[in-house]
Amino acid sequence: MRPNTMNKYGAVLDDIGMESMLHKLMEDFIRHISRVFFADVGGYSHDSHHGFVVQYGLNRDVELGFHVDDSEVTLNVCLGKQFSGGELFFRGVRCDKHVHNEALPEEIFEYSHVPGHAIIHRGRHRHGARPTTAGSRVNLLLWCRSAVFRELKKHNNGYASWCGDCQREKRERLIQAVSEKRRRCLGRGWFMIR
Repeated sequence: MRPNTMNKYGAVLDDIGMESMLHKLMEDFIRHISRVFFADVGGYSHDSHHGFVVQYGLNRDVELGFHVDDSEVTLNVCLGKQFSGGELFFRGVRCDKHVHNEALPEEIFEYSHVPGHAIIHRGRHRHGARPTTAGSRVNLLLWCRSAVFRELKKHNNGYASWCGDCQREKRERLIQAVSEKRRRCLGRGWFMIR
């Protein structure tokens, strides 16, 4: 079975007997980090995962297109080998409504894989991988999911506190509301004191 819809080379680790080990990794390690850094996307309540390895290189997948993961939090571990290229590029966290919007300069981030090192990020953090230009790169990925967060997200008709564009829209609405109130007050001869 393919590890996901974008990668052809790799394996689903849950299918080869590693499900309980990966669940323990999620519960004993990732959940504690997520509770601190990703509480706004269910970091306190991960209850399922999808674990897989992917391989990049000559006669394999070379790069990974721009996407978001099917997870609340993703662990990406570089298992190594000799390689060059394959840098991750990040372009801001977005909800479904804003997933295709442009990134702002402050949202642009590049990460170079180092064998034995890992990166943890929100699943909705838009990202991709540049081409692996030489050698072979192997990564272990663990998509951590929260049924509680996914259910709450269905009923949230407001803005997503973790989406950069939702935050900007909320700020703009607030600024507009204050400006309109100020205009009405001044039109009636009232003065606002800050």
